[in-house]
Amino acid sequence: MPPKRTTSSFTGTDDLAVPLDHLLVEAALGPLRRFAPDLSTVRLLGALASRPVSTGRRVGAFAAGLAQIVSGTSTLAPDRRDRRFADEAWTKNPLLRRVTQAYLASGAAARDLVNAAGLDWRDQQRVEFLLDNLTEALAPSNVPLLNPESAKAAINTGGVNFARGAAAFAKDLSAKPRIPEMVDTSGFELGRNIAVSPGAVIARTDVYELIRYQPTTATVREVPLLLVPPTINKFYAIDLAPGRSLVEYLVGQGQQVFVMSWRNPSAEHADWDSDRYAAEILTAIDTTIRVAGSEKVALTGICSGGILSSLAVSHLAATGRLDLLAAFSLFVTVLDQEHAGLPAALGGPKTAELAKRASRQRGYLDGRDLAEAFAWLRPGDLVWNYWVNNYLLGRRPPAFDILFWNADTVRMPAGLHADFIDIALGNRFVNAGTHETLGTPVDLGTITTDTYVVAGIADHITPWQNCYRTTQLLGGDTRFILSTSGHIAALVNPPSNPKASYRDGSTGHEDANEWLENAQQHAGGWWPDYDAWLAQRCGPQVTAPTRLDTGGSSVLAEAPGTYVFEP
Repeated sequence: MPPKRTTSSFTGTDDLAVPLDHLLVEAALGPLRRFAPDLSTVRLLGALASRPVSTGRRVGAFAAGLAQIVSGTSTLAPDRRDRRFADEAWTKNPLLRRVTQAYLASGAAARDLVNAAGLDWRDQQRVEFLLDNLTEALAPSNVPLLNPESAKAAINTGGVNFARGAAAFAKDLSAKPRIPEMVDTSGFELGRNIAVSPGAVIARTDVYELIRYQPTTATVREVPLLLVPPTINKFYAIDLAPGRSLVEYLVGQGQQVFVMSWRNPSAEHADWDSDRYAAEILTAIDTTIRVAGSEKVALTGICSGGILSSLAVSHLAATGRLDLLAAFSLFVTVLDQEHAGLPAALGGPKTAELAKRASRQRGYLDGRDLAEAFAWLRPGDLVWNYWVNNYLLGRRPPAFDILFWNADTVRMPAGLHADFIDIALGNRFVNAGTHETLGTPVDLGTITTDTYVVAGIADHITPWQNCYRTTQLLGGDTRFILSTSGHIAALVNPPSNPKASYRDGSTGHEDANEWLENAQQHAGGWWPDYDAWLAQRCGPQVTAPTRLDTGGSSVLAEAPGTYVFEP
């Protein structure tokens, strides 16, 4: 069955997204270079100058609005959902009200001028990116003492809040990523209250450790599940705290679970590329099958781990070994890289080559650079929000397990970094045969295994519309689940979460938005649905093993292993 193409244009949140491929480019080159005016800004000024009447009318309207603000007759007010101006002093204090109104009016006027300039799509996206970042930075809520919360904190603490903030600021600037700290990590410890599911490392290579989890049921499904985590963070997003662990949940349902834990590479591993990682996944598949005493395995890839898993599975199909897979799953993974919006406007072949050169010179892409790049592409939520909390109010950031995981970054070898960029730039998964893995052409249409695809509706790294396009590329029956929340929160979705919901529906629609219009919404997390899907494909129940070192394996370390602790 040949892969189907979808021709829909995206709407909604995709223009706000920062897909992984462009994030990899921005991280290698440094995000702050995007704040400098460029040729797009010059074209904006030229376009405005060429429309003197239109430009003059808009400037005049802005001036009239400022006059109303000064006189106190303006009705302009911040959105009630804007947390920056939640304190009532912003609207009740005459001075602060005028400052807020002037800020809002200036931002609206600037956006109006950009929209009226008639720029092409790429220039407009670049100018809007610069404008949005400047607007976020210049918010009066970022200014000490002008922010009423910081003024109150100064009175209540005798200025200690600013002393604490200054110390935190100095600490954050002293080492990468040079952004405000987003999580209080003091209450978390791997193996104690994070990544605590019982298990053992039963195989190890230079690239990964293979963890086998201890069954907690008398019988288990015959076919084991192998989870392939991202290569840009450590594996334990799927084994967070008890009650919030996908591993714990699936083991409790009688599923045999194995997880790959990637090594944190250094400069000496610069040549580890997508072929090396795909080969390691194939090795892990063979080991999992042998150790579990099964003939098949269910494979699940997550984010960049899903990209690598797709390469490995395509190779299985090309070499006649696809029958090793009982099921295939992709969580928050983008295979079709064609997208609109800001990231495509910021990128390009020359930029990509510069990014590859930068990581090649160092030997790797530093995960801290990746965290910094992502933060500056969403500065309102991930920079200025914590600027106020940490530096102006002198508070510690929240203690949250997902943010703890997010801060535990890893490096990406230069070879893999370059391959990811090349795959994205040429959209090679869509164009069958334009990329090779281990000497075989990649053709997703040859993957006829049943597939379960999960996306997050608020995901800013792997936009759900792109994730949906995977259903049009694979050759087998595909079930698509659209979960609430963003990139990782969409995966941490236990049945006990009262706020969770998910959508499902027929993947016969080529257009993602048509799918959404026809999808059904269900209350609760999607884990039980996934478990039921796995149960139909993972064979009969067999007696649960009492030992983890079966099939010629050995217990090399207790879970969560040793690689996860490497800095």
